[in-house]
Amino acid sequence: MAVRGRSTAGMRGLAAVPAYVVMQPTTLCNLDCVYCYLPLRHADRRMPVGVAKAVAASVNPWARAGRFSVVWHGGEPLAAGQELLGALIAPFGPEVEHHVQTNATLIDDAWCRFFAEHQIRVSVSVDGPRERNVDRVTRGGRPAYAHIMRGVEALRRHGLPFSALAVVGRPELGLARELYDFFLDLGPDVVGVNIEETEGVNTRANCHDAAAVTAFWSELVAAWRRNPRIHLREVEWSLRYAAAVLDGVEDQVLPRRLDPIPTVGHDGSVTVLSPELAGFTNPRYGDFSSGNVLVTSLAEILAEAAATPWVGEFLAGVEACRASCSYFGFCGGGHAANRYFEQGRFDGTETEHCRNSKIRLLEGVLEHAREHRSPAT
Repeated sequence: MAVRGRSTAGMRGLAAVPAYVVMQPTTLCNLDCVYCYLPLRHADRRMPVGVAKAVAASVNPWARAGRFSVVWHGGEPLAAGQELLGALIAPFGPEVEHHVQTNATLIDDAWCRFFAEHQIRVSVSVDGPRERNVDRVTRGGRPAYAHIMRGVEALRRHGLPFSALAVVGRPELGLARELYDFFLDLGPDVVGVNIEETEGVNTRANCHDAAAVTAFWSELVAAWRRNPRIHLREVEWSLRYAAAVLDGVEDQVLPRRLDPIPTVGHDGSVTVLSPELAGFTNPRYGDFSSGNVLVTSLAEILAEAAATPWVGEFLAGVEACRASCSYFGFCGGGHAANRYFEQGRFDGTETEHCRNSKIRLLEGVLEHAREHRSPAT
């Protein structure tokens, strides 16, 4: 039951200024999650402060002109330690918002004081109740759930708001309701739900029965509607798009240019569009980077990023999606990393990720709406 709105026209190329920058303070992670995509998570390669200074030189003017975020993402960012992370944050001006994506296992009272001092917004990776966290394990293969919960409890003890991010490996009946009830008790104000993706070093298949995935999303909407106390990222995205279609303004949902989403690696290399490509190399595409901030300013790198060969190929794929897919107005052409890791190139179109987390997401929301609409009067 697709929403077949008008074609979204006019979105061409990359925006010159991103909405946020992803920074990798260290490649190291203290966990060894089964579905992790990161190639260097067992190595402790740390970002020099000079890299942060170089990024801040471009970011600070952007932040003074409008809302701007720096997202600290690893590896496990907290594995870099408070001293280094504080030194990396220092070059950024007061207008910059800082976020950290963490597995929460290292969070204690000292880290909570650090978050409060630096006004860092925390997002915790947790996949639901204990029995749903079987893929989140320590380097020794032991369950990480208790460690995660200790970190979350520290956040709550200090009154620090946080968001949560869950990975779903096997969408099935009853899971969505169970997840939502868990997060209601946990207490985040925003929850994101990712169906596991085949990307990076994670080669597990992500092909699922279409009806099961659609039912998962529909059930999640139903759970949220019963008690919409927390923001549910995917559901709210879908509802905004559906409302735009009904209002005849779906062409205004997507930006005119793609956000380049620059990821700055520990060594200063800049990978655009998909953080998941950082750290990988390919005989045809090289290391996927568009430059290094220790050599060229981030602003200059982004101004020329569309000339990176694989980026041009990806943009061609976006146009192919625009021409062929009735869901384009909702997803905007998918993600570069999903195309590369599923198809081996960037100019393809529909991926399993598209099906699971875009097409069937929207179908699930619409299915719920159809089943629960008020009878005609």
